[in-house]
Amino acid sequence: MAPEPLTLIVGDEELLVDRAVGEIVAAARSGDPDTEVVDLAPGALEPGRLAELTSPSLFGGGKVIVLRAAQDLGKDLTAEVLRYAKSPAEDVRLVAVHHGGAKGKALVDGLAKAGARKIACPRIAKAGERVDFIRAEIRGSGGKISADAARTLLEAVGNDLRELAGACSQLVADTGGKVDDAAVARYYRGRAEVSGFTVADRAIDGQLAEALEQLRWALSTGVPPVLIVSALAQGVRGLAKVGGAPRGARAAGLAKELGMPPWKIERVQRQLRGWSGDGVARALTAVTEADAAVKGGAADPAYALEKTVSTIVAARASR
Repeated sequence: MAPEPLTLIVGDEELLVDRAVGEIVAAARSGDPDTEVVDLAPGALEPGRLAELTSPSLFGGGKVIVLRAAQDLGKDLTAEVLRYAKSPAEDVRLVAVHHGGAKGKALVDGLAKAGARKIACPRIAKAGERVDFIRAEIRGSGGKISADAARTLLEAVGNDLRELAGACSQLVADTGGKVDDAAVARYYRGRAEVSGFTVADRAIDGQLAEALEQLRWALSTGVPPVLIVSALAQGVRGLAKVGGAPRGARAAGLAKELGMPPWKIERVQRQLRGWSGDGVARALTAVTEADAAVKGGAADPAYALEKTVSTIVAARASR
């Protein structure tokens, strides 16, 4: 299908904007490989230039004209763009990129009235939105990832959307599509604590074999035993803190009181379904003993950690 003659891209998330422009160019070139792309940087559009660019060429061929930072065009240039929009050239695709906000709203409203297709590219600022982005990237590449594994990847790689997109693509290629915590740890270790938290999550969920596998992987890649104990302790203490909160309390309301983000509280609330109060108490004792063991009280810290993981899983199963 040929791209629309007018497109309005609104938002300042650069990766998404560049992808939207790229898709329009690709669609135009699928019908005409010789389509010319004129990408106008902010301030590059002068009076009369648009008429010149959109006039019929002696050599034929289509064009994609991209107006960057269209909110800064000013009154006269905005009027010129909107006059063109009323009767766009048949072989030209005009793409206006607007950062959003009130500035340049006349251009946005005018292009919308002229029938321009609108593409929203809002900034992805919140951690939850980045997790959703990661999961969508993995799905788009033909893979699958859980929300927890996506959070682990976010912690390991960081907030840069381009780096996250590259990591998602690479993980799907390396794993065949099934992206779990083990794969994230293997390819994108990030901070050492991430591997420790993976061990803790598996133990608290009662997955003994997976927890021991992650523990051995963490140790083999150089994660200090003290950091693994710290992650186990944080996980079990989280059970105790959230378990002691009033029943039915919402995560958003507990966040400030417990000093935990709402998404983590919700995660712990799900984990608590497999735990009793006595089980949590036994797990707390186990991590306290493990802390002493890895700080010099045991000859073999790795064995002490395996024993602790096994004790935590058994404490959960004893409810």
